[in-house]
Amino acid sequence: MGSFSIWHWLIVLLIVVMVFGTKKLKNIGSDLGGAVKGFKDGMRDGAAPETPATPQPPAQQVSHAAPQTAAKDTIDVQATPKS
Repeated sequence: MGSFSIWHWLIVLLIVVMVFGTKKLKNIGSDLGGAVKGFKDGMRDGAAPETPATPQPPAQQVSHAAPQTAAKDTIDVQATPKS
């Protein structure tokens, strides 16, 4: 009395198909599959560490001290912001 046999489940499935129709059941199945796939993709994206798409070039170090061995044809210019 507590468990259903395969015949009970087949009869329930037949009744559900007759009530809803195969087209509506197909749409429900594809919507449910898409939702599960979206959930899995979201979980995979959330678990992955954030990595930049392109590697960043190393930052250039700027020295404010004048070079001691400057060539005679170079000009030392100090930039100031416009007001």
